[in-house]
Amino acid sequence: MNHSAIELRGVSKQFGATQIIRGVDLKIERGERHALIGPNGAGKSTLFNLISARLPLSSGEVLLNGRNLRGKTPHQICRLGLSRSFQVTNVFQRLSARENIACALFWKGGHGHAFWRRLSRMTPVLDRADEVLQEIGLEQRQAVPAGLLSYAEQRALEIGMTIASGAEVILLDEPTAGMSRSETARAEAMIRRVSEGRTLVMVEHDMSVVFELADRISVLVHGAVVATGTPAQIRANAQVQEAYLGRPNA
Repeated sequence: MNHSAIELRGVSKQFGATQIIRGVDLKIERGERHALIGPNGAGKSTLFNLISARLPLSSGEVLLNGRNLRGKTPHQICRLGLSRSFQVTNVFQRLSARENIACALFWKGGHGHAFWRRLSRMTPVLDRADEVLQEIGLEQRQAVPAGLLSYAEQRALEIGMTIASGAEVILLDEPTAGMSRSETARAEAMIRRVSEGRTLVMVEHDMSVVFELADRISVLVHGAVVATGTPAQIRANAQVQEAYLGRPNA
């Protein structure tokens, strides 16, 4: 049976009496680039946290390639093939770019962050780290401590750590936030490159990035998906225009 990469069935989340996510049903197909958009406070990051088990579900199911993720921890889900980045850059500031990627590879191999191992003796790890650095465009910066990289380079490095796990499904939370126009253009090209052959789900506020990258878009408003479709369908959707993209011209 050919399962969707991610399937959400009646996914809900409450904090006390406040319902943040309201019965979301959504299928994300293998190999597609899917964007999740919506106004601030719509619940986009909460939904990401539910998919990746950073938060427990109040009700519903999340399936990864047909496998129910209920009860799985974030690191177990990562080893099943789903990895994510965060809104706030999450890298090891004092380690080099290459060492950051190597740490992600250690984790994939079940070694944890094995700092005591002699990196120079781990040729396969370093070879793969170099491949990832080339994918994200940081091969010339591989020896630079992550804390000395530019903000955009740190975001690229975090995406590199996300794909280094070997994940088939990657979740990127606002990957171009805080970037200049030129940095955003480079990030967009890099995301297109690294998501080739993978399933990509991203939360992104930059609509030019969303409409350029996404095969399909889902719009979240007040914790519920109000529309899912191609970029052209979303642009033409009157409900989306009113709720999020701005009222259509009279």
